[in-house]
This record gives sequence, structure tokens and C-alpha cells, in this order.
Amino acid sequence: MRIHALEPQLINQIAAGEVIERPASVLKELLENSLDAGATRIEVDIEEGGKRLIRVRDNGRGIHPDDLGLALSRHATSKIASLEDLEQVMSLGFRGEALPSIASVSRLLVQSRTGNSDTGYQVRGDGRETTQAPEPVAHPPGTTIEVRDLFFNVPARRKFLRTENTEQKYLDVVIQRIALSRPDVELTVHKNRKPQYHLRAGNGDSAQLERLRSLLGSAFADQVLRIEHEAAGLRLSGWIAQPTFSRSQADLQFFFVNGRAVRDKLLAHAVRQSFQDVLFHGRHPAFVLFLELDPRMVDVNAHPAKSEVRFRESRLVHDFLFRTLHNVLSDLRPADDQLAPQPMRPLPGSGQGYGGAAAPRQGGFPLQVAEQVGQYDRLHGTTGNSAVVASVSSLYGDTRRPPHAVHENEAVDIPPLGFALAQLKGIYILAENAQGLVLVDMHAAHERITYEHLKAGFAEQGIRSQPLLVPLSLAVSQAEAELAETRRDWFAALGFDIDRQGPEQLVVRQAPALLAGGDVEALVRDVVSDLNTHGSSQRIEEAINELLSTMACHGSVRANRRLTLEEMNALLRDMERTERSGQCNHGRPTWVRFSLGELDALFMRGQ
Repeated sequence: MRIHALEPQLINQIAAGEVIERPASVLKELLENSLDAGATRIEVDIEEGGKRLIRVRDNGRGIHPDDLGLALSRHATSKIASLEDLEQVMSLGFRGEALPSIASVSRLLVQSRTGNSDTGYQVRGDGRETTQAPEPVAHPPGTTIEVRDLFFNVPARRKFLRTENTEQKYLDVVIQRIALSRPDVELTVHKNRKPQYHLRAGNGDSAQLERLRSLLGSAFADQVLRIEHEAAGLRLSGWIAQPTFSRSQADLQFFFVNGRAVRDKLLAHAVRQSFQDVLFHGRHPAFVLFLELDPRMVDVNAHPAKSEVRFRESRLVHDFLFRTLHNVLSDLRPADDQLAPQPMRPLPGSGQGYGGAAAPRQGGFPLQVAEQVGQYDRLHGTTGNSAVVASVSSLYGDTRRPPHAVHENEAVDIPPLGFALAQLKGIYILAENAQGLVLVDMHAAHERITYEHLKAGFAEQGIRSQPLLVPLSLAVSQAEAELAETRRDWFAALGFDIDRQGPEQLVVRQAPALLAGGDVEALVRDVVSDLNTHGSSQRIEEAINELLSTMACHGSVRANRRLTLEEMNALLRDMERTERSGQCNHGRPTWVRFSLGELDALFMRGQ
């Protein structure tokens, strides 16, 4: 066959294969067009998973009658006019490909009316490359686009569509992303002529949180932490779920860059690393995050469906995201707003507690005693606790007060995790705080406390290097060798002595003493690969922390060990001072709380 020009209709159908993958792709393009048109109210109708009908109606600016026919032509758009516009585009669409691609594989109807026009106009497309004059039609200000019989003229594409339920799930994800990105837009969705969503518009954190609740469920919305941080021209906002609300799959992860929903390996890597110390193995974090930056610093034209982006300073973005989330998760402590932040200190060799008094020990690690007996009296009174009071008073002096009940205005004096009542089966600590009952897994809690102390002590002492008995030679790519050479000082700060011996050869002479007995070659290769892909790596720190975690696990208080009330209360106070104390090193929760209302409901009190 000789080289020849393709027919325009065939060109459009080929292009549609890149832009229009399934009904969800159509809905995404139409909703983004509505948002670009300034719509504040959007109505969506879907039938048979989008295969029979997708209709989007908005109250946006509308399309001028003279432009309506041009809207179905390829590469015709009102959103950019020059290369400079493309490099700083903020609109969701900009290529002028969506409508002509949809028109080439469906029966399309576009109706629109501008705000200053008395009449609406419409054009149709049915898979053929034809130009038609707009026809007058009764229509309110805004635009309605109706897509029927998707892929009716491309049987091979229609055959590969999934079941109605499966296609509907993809459509639901698109609706969720658009709705989450713009809580200021009212959105109504009908599925097979039945109401599915009616999301009212609102502004501010409360409106966004209410939309989270409507779309992702109350279980997620009740567990989220607010994120708001700005630095180096980058701004991160949104919500992350606490580590205890993790998922078996990554189905509640929404990331937006300048309002555009994206899937990006760099961003996913940064989020995953920030959760590395607090998630159970095989679990995934849940979040809705918004990153804002100068549009000139991100390329949104890197993917046919615009679902992936490229950052001009990817390392800066990665580190900013990682540090922001890492700091938020590090500050997670029981009722942290009631506690004064205290820096973590390495484990003292003398076994002295925070107050300087000798602390009970177990397995070589102290349990600090920092009890305020006056507060204990206010919660319980001294009746039945005289042995405890006498024991603690012998350390701190007699601080007893006349017994009296807790009043609401005194509740603020009670520590967040309250005071210990008893120990259950040598595993759990039962404590009472101002809200109700607190249950603590004592091994998991002490494991986290010990781990954070070990990390702090290790960081204070620095990383000791140990020469390898036989220098390790690694064959790598030229790009990786150049990268390792330029980052030699970075490797040295982490305990490695690495030299470049040839165009594609590295030699490792020293490694961190803690890791010298492990697979140094595999670790170095993984680190270099991370640097090459993401511009940064935490693998060395992860490997060190894994060893420290093992040490903490073996050195922590074990199950079936009976603790005194002083020891139990000391553990509770340490939890309140320790970063990430809500989860053990393996991501399991360390404590739960039952409010008095929840306990009353269990026993049907007041019903």
C-alpha cells in the first residue's frame, strides 16, 4: 500500500481512541467544559452506564452562535491562543479535541445560549465529518450536551465496554473527583432516571467537609485531619485520614494539582513515604489533597487524557509534600491541642524519668513517672486509692487534697488519656478520662514510645560508618553512576563511602554500621534507582528505622506483665508526649476511647 492521507472521519476516530476510552472519559470532558465555562450549577443524566446516554446541562457562559459549528472542529478552542498561553494554562481543557472526538463516535447534540442572547442554538454530530449551520432552539442560558449511543459506529470499541455496573463505577469516580474539586458548584446526578446525588454548593472548610461526607462516607469524614501549609511557592491543602482509617486498596485517594485531578507516581511516592511508619503492612492511606503552584512550573500537556502531569522542579514538590504530611502525622498525639509540645529525648542511660526521679524499668527501658496526684484525686477521690496515693506521695511528697467529684469546669485538668483504673489480662490498660473510658494496648504503646526514643537517640549521635571487609563493586548505568557521583556528599551524610570507578562502575567502601550485615548492594541499587526516578530517597533511613523498630519491639513491655498503677499512668503520660503514639511501629492502633454516650448506648441507658 502506498502512503496516502487518511479521511477526516477516520482521523477523528483514531484520535478519539486516545481521548475517549469509555463513557467515563466522555463525562470527564463534558464536566470539565462546564467548569471552564464558569458554571455554578450542573445537572447530569446517565443511562445504561453511559452507553445509551450521557447528558450534561450547566448554567455557564454558553457558546456564541457563530462559534457553535466550530466547536465540533478539531483543535478549535477558546481557552488558549498561543504557546505562552499553553505554558501557563489554568483551564481544565485546552486542546479542542474533546467535542470533535465525541462527535466522531456517538450521536451528539449540543445546545447553548449565551447570557446576552434571546435564543439558544443547537448543532448535531453523528460520526460523520459534516459542517452544519446552528439551528435556533429554546434553551435557558448555559449549555446542554447530549451524547447517545457511544461507539455505535465503532463495533470493536463498543464490544470491549464492560457491564453497566462496571462502567457506572468508573462514572462515579469521575463525579466524585469533579465534586470534590469544586464544592462551590451545585451538582445533581440522575442514574437511569432516578436521583443519585444532589450536592449543594458551599464555600469554606465546612462545605468541603460536608461534601467529603456525602461522597466518601461519614466513616472517612469523621477520621480526617485538615492540611494547610504553604512554602517555596507551593501550597498544600485538603484532608488526610488518620492512619487507623486505612484501606485494603487505594480507592480513597484523590489528588488535585491546580484543580485538576491527576495520578502521579511522584506524588504517590511522597504520600506513601510520609505514612511509612504508621500504616499496617499492605494497607493504603486515604486522602483528598490539593496542590497549588505557579502553572508555569507544571506541564499539564504530558498525557492524552491530561491525567498525568510533569513538574519542572519535581524534587522540590516531592520533598515539600513529604515534609508537610510527615510533620502532620508526627504531631498526632492524644488530644494534642491540650498538651505543650515537648521535644523527644534519647533514652537516658541512668534510667531517670522526665522529672528526674527513678523510674520503674522493664526490659532495659524506663517507664517515666510524671503523675500529678491532685488531678488523680479530682477524678477518683482518694477513697479506695490510698495505697496508690501513699506510694506516689513517697516519691513526690504529700500532695493530697480533700476528695471531691469532677465538675465540668475542672475537666480540662484531666490528661487526655486520663488515669489508669486497672489492667486487663496483662494486655490492656483501662483508664478513665474526661470523656469516658480509654483502652490501651500496653505493648503496642510502649513499642512506639521506645521506637521514637531510639530514633531520637540515633539521630542525636549521628550515623556511624563501618568499613566493608571487601569493597563492594557495582555495575550500574552511566546515568546512575553520574548521579551517585554528584550525590556523594549526600551518601556520606548517611554513612556510605561511594566512589565512581568508571563510566558504569561504582565502589562502596563504607556502610552504616547498623546495616553492614545486610544486603548493602541491593540497598544501594534501590537508593540510586529512587534518586534517578524521584530525585530523593528515604530507603537508607527506612532500613535503619526497620532495625530500630525490631529493637523497640523486643525491648518493650510484654503481654502478661503486671504493671503497677504508677507504671500504667507513666505509660499514659509518655504516650501523650510521644509523636505518632496513636499507632505502634507496625501501624496497629495503640488506644481507643469509648465516650460516656457510647457506653450508655451499649447498655440502653436513657432509652
